[in-house]
Amino acid sequence: MKKRARVLFFVIDLIFMGLLIAADRVSKDMAVLRLKGQRAYELFPGVFEFRYLENRGAAFGMLQNQRIFFIVIGIVFILAVLAALIRMPATGKYRPLRFCLCLIAAGAAGNLYDRFTLDYVIDFLYFVYINFPIFNAADCYVTIGTAMLIILILFVYKEDDLNMKKANTVKIHSSMLPVGDDPNIVTDSDVLRQIALREVVPEDEEEEKNAPVKKEEEDAPAKKEEAPEGKQAE
Repeated sequence: MKKRARVLFFVIDLIFMGLLIAADRVSKDMAVLRLKGQRAYELFPGVFEFRYLENRGAAFGMLQNQRIFFIVIGIVFILAVLAALIRMPATGKYRPLRFCLCLIAAGAAGNLYDRFTLDYVIDFLYFVYINFPIFNAADCYVTIGTAMLIILILFVYKEDDLNMKKANTVKIHSSMLPVGDDPNIVTDSDVLRQIALREVVPEDEEEEKNAPVKKEEEDAPAKKEEAPEGKQAE
């Protein structure tokens, strides 16, 4: 059941990423149609404008004409994110983390598509006031997702929460285990196999403390029955 739930969540993640990538693609197509070969369109004069740019490197003009490098890094990164998503527990606790990873992966995939098909990335958003490098919607996905991810790691999730192996371990109380050799207690072999492979949690400390008291109460009648026999022997 849990595996099926993880697969379902993963499919939803893929659909969400697909929508984000489609939105990025549409925005870039519009930039090519309306801005390429045209003067910049000032949305807020002196602050923000739409300006077409074909970026063959990274931000701030770094690593120009390194197409193969960016493609390899992008593929490896996306595969790593997808692997994390498929292993992540299908619970509401991890929805914010899934959202962040989907944003980052969608942004990386959007720009990776440009490098595959065009040999450059289409940028068109420009903050004139601070002279920030021209960027696009995919860059926004990566920036927002990374910022949220840092906040979640620092202030929300603990170290054990980010260990997917531990997070997916189902803890079973010892009272749920079959008692004795009676084969009628549990007849589903799959359940028995799962119980054997999963972590068993000991019973509450209070029950453990009361165990000696219960044992003495159970032994008391036996001692009373032995007492008359001892007197007869005398």
